[in-house]
Amino acid sequence: MNLFAHFLARVEQALSDLAAEGLVAGGIDLSRVVTEPPRDASHGDVSTNAAMVLAKAAGLPPRKLAELLCTKLAQDDDVAAAEIAGPGFINLKLKPSIWPKLLTSIVTLKSSFGHSALGKGEKVNVEYVSANPTGPLHVGHCRGAVFGDALAALLAATGYAVTKEYYINDAGAQVDTLARSAHLRYREALGETITEIPAGLYPGDYLKAVGQALAAEHGAKFKDAAESDWLDIVRAKAIAMMLDLIREDLAALNIRQEVFFSEKSLHTSGAVDETLATLERAGHVYQGRLDPPKGEVPEDWEDREQTLFRATSFGDDVDRPLKKSDGSFTYFASDVAYSRDKISRGFRQLIYILGADHGGYVKRLQAVASAIAGEGRVQVIVRLCQLVKLFRNGEPVRMSKRAGEFVTLREVVDEVGADVARFMMLFRKNEAPLDFDFAKVTEQSKDNPVFYVQYAHARICSVLRNAEAEGFLPASAAEAQFNLLTDEAELAVSRRMAAFPRLLEAAALAHEPHRISFYLYELASDFHALWNKGKEAPHLRFINPAQRHLTMTRMAFLHAIRYSLANGLNILGVRPVEEM
Repeated sequence: MNLFAHFLARVEQALSDLAAEGLVAGGIDLSRVVTEPPRDASHGDVSTNAAMVLAKAAGLPPRKLAELLCTKLAQDDDVAAAEIAGPGFINLKLKPSIWPKLLTSIVTLKSSFGHSALGKGEKVNVEYVSANPTGPLHVGHCRGAVFGDALAALLAATGYAVTKEYYINDAGAQVDTLARSAHLRYREALGETITEIPAGLYPGDYLKAVGQALAAEHGAKFKDAAESDWLDIVRAKAIAMMLDLIREDLAALNIRQEVFFSEKSLHTSGAVDETLATLERAGHVYQGRLDPPKGEVPEDWEDREQTLFRATSFGDDVDRPLKKSDGSFTYFASDVAYSRDKISRGFRQLIYILGADHGGYVKRLQAVASAIAGEGRVQVIVRLCQLVKLFRNGEPVRMSKRAGEFVTLREVVDEVGADVARFMMLFRKNEAPLDFDFAKVTEQSKDNPVFYVQYAHARICSVLRNAEAEGFLPASAAEAQFNLLTDEAELAVSRRMAAFPRLLEAAALAHEPHRISFYLYELASDFHALWNKGKEAPHLRFINPAQRHLTMTRMAFLHAIRYSLANGLNILGVRPVEEM
């Protein structure tokens, strides 16, 4: 049961009735009408802006329209009172009978509580991480990986058909550098002493395993051979092993993407040539010159005629080069072909999760989709993740034992666990910088949100186990007498759970999975408050042998809370633990 969708329909029906009675204009656009929890719980259970946003179209002052709506809504079987606040907001106080209906719905829906068909099966591609396959993932990748994975799960839970994708940058100069770095480690594995890694090569110890694998497979065959003899072979082996390493790191974070798409395949299949030819036939490609960048001109700036994409025709700031001076394709040309491939697979939303330094990609990616699919046919959404700063007891953590230059994703997961890493990466909005303190995120206190939320779930499971041991099983949805739960602390938990379906839909539309972590912390706080109140007031304790049916009803109530917590945690990719 989505309580707020339920009352949105009631508000819309009231407006329809008023129109039928000739009291307001008919055919009004209701898309801006919302129903939501009031900011102050003392004002009621449901608030709506209907009178405020519809007054002009209805031909009435906001408060007059609010009065008419209140008259209609007050007649609703579930409404105890309808009141006007301020210039025309309407607050509804609901009858106590609504909460048993809500709790019965949660206990019935179980693991699907909160899920909806909002997306109507629309195909969405969420591309995230997509790090160059030249080494292990670092902590910055960790945040984007968690955000992208949680967003994909959130969209799937709200009715979208989601594909989780990783774009492998295996066609640029960086993989040739990887091959040369791996060849150095190959020579080392054959017994050569490597005293210093030459500038420009990757220095990490993680490439030693690649060198050893090459030595085991090829012996000394390529030790003194010309680069042209071994480059392709070493590059392929190094990329494959790096991708295995990346997949293992992601799996440690409970991330498994369905598609790993090779940039190189776009070139070998001819997709880049075909895409540029298609755009050229449409008049979106031309030969021309670009003005130098504003400000300081780079040393490698070339004032030359080149092949350009008319990105400015589709809202970008400048036209974009498609070929380099040597005639090879730019990285952007691969991006164009990749976007075309996604669109050809039927995706109507292309979501990119990128680092904060990729803000310039937004307009160019949107321009590409418009050129290929037509204006408005495909929605391109770019979400940027800000940097993560690591601390230990307030002191900055700077270096990695494994990579030398950065802290790896795997080091973070190995130290604090996937649950902690995921929840804390989602306890800030993606666009806000994140301070991650190894000591604080593992302490067992209310100040540590992941502990506080998991502890709430574990506490509930503990009570359920104890109740079962004493012979109390949860009442079924049909048998539970939820009308017995009348204490304000119990109602506060019920109101919080009522907000969950609406919250998921709002978070999905805004692409903000962090809202779920905030919600879970608030629900956990409400539950812990109820627990503490029961310690002081025996009649509120969950297990009361003298009142068997009330106890069984409270066990069903605990299951409703458990489903709400678990469903939110599962979207975040965090385990709803049963013991701590």
